[in-house]
Amino acid sequence: MVTSEVDLMLLPLLLVLLPLATAVILLLTRDASFRTLLVKGSAAVMMGLALAVAVTCFDEPVKIGVDSELLKAVMLAADFLVILAVCYYAKKFKRYSIALLGLVQFVIVAAFEWHMGDRIYVSWDFIIDHFAIIMILIAGIIGGLIAVYSLGYMAQYHRKHTGIPDRRGFFFFVVFLFLSAMFGLVMSNNLLFMYTFWEITSLCSFLLIGYSQTNEAIHNSCKALWMNLLGGLAFALAIVLLGEKYYTVELSLLVNLGRSREPVELIAALLVFCGFTKSAMMPFSGWLLGAMVAPTPTSALLHSSTMVKAGVFLIIKLAPILGDNHVGIMAMLVGGITFFFASCAAIAQSDGKKVLAYSTISNLGLIVCCAGTGSYEAAWTAIMIVIFHAVAKSLLFLTVGTAEQQLGSRDLENFDGIFNSMPRLSLCMVIGICGMFLAPFGMLISKWAAMKAFVDAGQPLLLLVLVYGSATTLFYWTKWLGKITTFVPTNENRERGILGVEWTALKTLAALTLIVCVLFPLVSEYGVIPYLALTYHATAEVIAQSNLWIMSLMVFLLVVLPLRFGKSREKKQVVTNLSGENLGSDNAYRGAGGRVVPVTLRNWYLESWFGEDRMKLLGYTAALACVLMELSLTVGGVFHV
Repeated sequence: MVTSEVDLMLLPLLLVLLPLATAVILLLTRDASFRTLLVKGSAAVMMGLALAVAVTCFDEPVKIGVDSELLKAVMLAADFLVILAVCYYAKKFKRYSIALLGLVQFVIVAAFEWHMGDRIYVSWDFIIDHFAIIMILIAGIIGGLIAVYSLGYMAQYHRKHTGIPDRRGFFFFVVFLFLSAMFGLVMSNNLLFMYTFWEITSLCSFLLIGYSQTNEAIHNSCKALWMNLLGGLAFALAIVLLGEKYYTVELSLLVNLGRSREPVELIAALLVFCGFTKSAMMPFSGWLLGAMVAPTPTSALLHSSTMVKAGVFLIIKLAPILGDNHVGIMAMLVGGITFFFASCAAIAQSDGKKVLAYSTISNLGLIVCCAGTGSYEAAWTAIMIVIFHAVAKSLLFLTVGTAEQQLGSRDLENFDGIFNSMPRLSLCMVIGICGMFLAPFGMLISKWAAMKAFVDAGQPLLLLVLVYGSATTLFYWTKWLGKITTFVPTNENRERGILGVEWTALKTLAALTLIVCVLFPLVSEYGVIPYLALTYHATAEVIAQSNLWIMSLMVFLLVVLPLRFGKSREKKQVVTNLSGENLGSDNAYRGAGGRVVPVTLRNWYLESWFGEDRMKLLGYTAALACVLMELSLTVGGVFHV
């Protein structure tokens, strides 16, 4: 075993092994009290380990080379177990095409390792750079908080869904197995190892989406599995092509080959396509929309912090060799199409989780579009969006899940007055929404940087897509914000049913959303720019540090001033002048003929213009056409790097 930093190997290893060991124990135990204690303890230690890895690997990237046949055998065995599980569930649910997809890629990878194993040279199997640290912190902290939140949520979930078998031990087993694979994935430089972790996350997402075992859950989980296995097949082919031609399977070396004008476009195209399926780009976004059938912690885990971030992580890693070539154009077009049409589709949704799902797909599209541009500025923007989106969107998913449990609905039209009945939860929800679209919070600043990056890259079409797509996001977030801040007089307190573990996760994520926005300049200077400096061999200020600090100060004041001046003033209720005789409240008025008319408030959803089916048809068709066209050009040998 060879490594540049032998003493630093222990922490990354523990980061993978701890959630793995926790998963195995959770699968075997039946004691609910012990399970609760284990989940809390493991989540806390996992967060601590993530921070420890970040601190110890902060100064410079840590590169680890492992010359071990045992590890290779373990990884191949893991591949076999994944495919075995895939085939089992494919037979159980009679989805034989899924089994075929899984078997084909396993045979390809196994044959490659048997045929080329001795001729493949790998210097560094794992690299922990600043981007990997960011992903580790996202998976460790947010994933750990979601696990803790799940303790309370799943207890209430099964009390309300008595027809669903209580398999909480299995649920937490999959969650921690998922997190273990994510840690391994973001640290892997060896594509064979990354492939193994990649396939484990695909299997875990299938199991989490299908947790309830209803017909709808089974259908949606199978859709997620075959789409991700399709990407896995592309991943396997990319490994074979890279290994056969260049006798390596290192991701960093692939990027260096591309920067040296070597013809690696087809390999990059296959990996980018793989990233499309994992990050739910159109036309593969259906699996992420279907994931809403799962319990809310699953949605938060898949949509915000881990699963989909694996796809954009890989594409961002490839960003230096994208840009003005067919692979980069494919990423720009598919990302831009996904961003725009998913944003439009969100306008017509009143289901809170569905709005969040389309918003997630839209933001992922913007990240992919930026990465496809290939420039330093665009890569900076993509990474910053990854950070802000992970924190704010996970908070929003959990608040919607909690609201649904307390109200019996996640329809936004039923959120009237929750600022009065659930003030603390509503405040957390408002913080999450502000983090997604309001100035001076981080997401809007990142879009500002994206506009600058597209202008500098000479991409006016992408600039138009960004402008109009951002306008649609303003539309649906404003509707949501207006709903929850509507004043409805009530003395009812609906927050008493929210458990302590849920509050722990919600308040921590709300605080993290604000902290990340306030510390925006430090995240950029010490987290993102060092990675880009090593990747692009250059440094630059995308947005002046002074401007970033001004934005941070504005966020701080927006948080502090309402807390300082909002407490001492007594609120005065003023009855609105309605269309008839006032009855002393805003709930009804006396109209013509003495008839009492109830007052209802409803948002405008523009279904006839932005209906889900129409937007999906347009988006899927355009994205599929771009994928087929650019892949055909790439395979045909029409390259220019």
